[in-house]
Amino acid sequence: MKFRILLVLLFSALLLVEVSFPQNKGKLVIVGGVQVKSIMKKFVELAGGANSKIIIIPNAGSEPVENSIEQVKEFKELGGNADYLIFTRETADDESNLKKIENATAVYFLGGDQSDLTRDMLGTKLLGKVFELYNKGGLVGGTSAGAAVMSEVMITGNELINKDTERNFVTIEKGNVETTQGFGFLKTVVIDQHFLKRKRHNRTISTLIENPKLIGVAIDESTAIIVNPDDTFEVIGDYQVLVYDPTNSNNIRQNSKGNLGISEMKLHVLIEGDKFNLKTGKVIE
Repeated sequence: MKFRILLVLLFSALLLVEVSFPQNKGKLVIVGGVQVKSIMKKFVELAGGANSKIIIIPNAGSEPVENSIEQVKEFKELGGNADYLIFTRETADDESNLKKIENATAVYFLGGDQSDLTRDMLGTKLLGKVFELYNKGGLVGGTSAGAAVMSEVMITGNELINKDTERNFVTIEKGNVETTQGFGFLKTVVIDQHFLKRKRHNRTISTLIENPKLIGVAIDESTAIIVNPDDTFEVIGDYQVLVYDPTNSNNIRQNSKGNLGISEMKLHVLIEGDKFNLKTGKVIE
């Protein structure tokens, strides 16, 4: 009897390990917007090159067919094979869509409005198939809005307090930056994009002061990170990635005007070739 109990406990422990630490998790390529050839070439290479089957998901954009055709052309010019899906929330789980994802080596989310992507895909079997591909070693990537959806806490781009559309995110104050549920390929990170070019420091800092257990990874245009299965990433592209780390900060506070304060939040400015460990919060030398 004792032997049977031990076997059951051992089997349960093995199942827990398998669920908690997937052994075959794939890679993420997260682009800060404004794709450049070197980044897209790397994506095709990681997707399998001539043997790749890349599925493009364009739902964030206002012209999904045109944008998809252009992206298919680029992937093919770089030596890959690509197709795209056109669907709504109601048609996302059509069998033809699920089958295309099953046969893919990579999925790539185009830019636009990240809230449109989550509207059409959260809770669908189609998104489940993308995760299935990823957890079996497949590649998942996205640019701009397709980058924002990668984190579980997703910045929508909307402001809740400041309504001046000509002066965006001019404060660091409580309750101004709208966040919602993203796809959650990264659970401990908030992604921001177009970062330096569009001066988005305030919205990232505000989000992190209100979510101090998360690390902010802010990616500039023409720049990307390649996230490995062990939660390390490498920077590629033309500009920088800023990492804001509030996880060991202290004295988070606000004044009567709602302005936020924080002490000892770390900042890392990374350039192409730099590597970072999201688990330890340290640059890899």
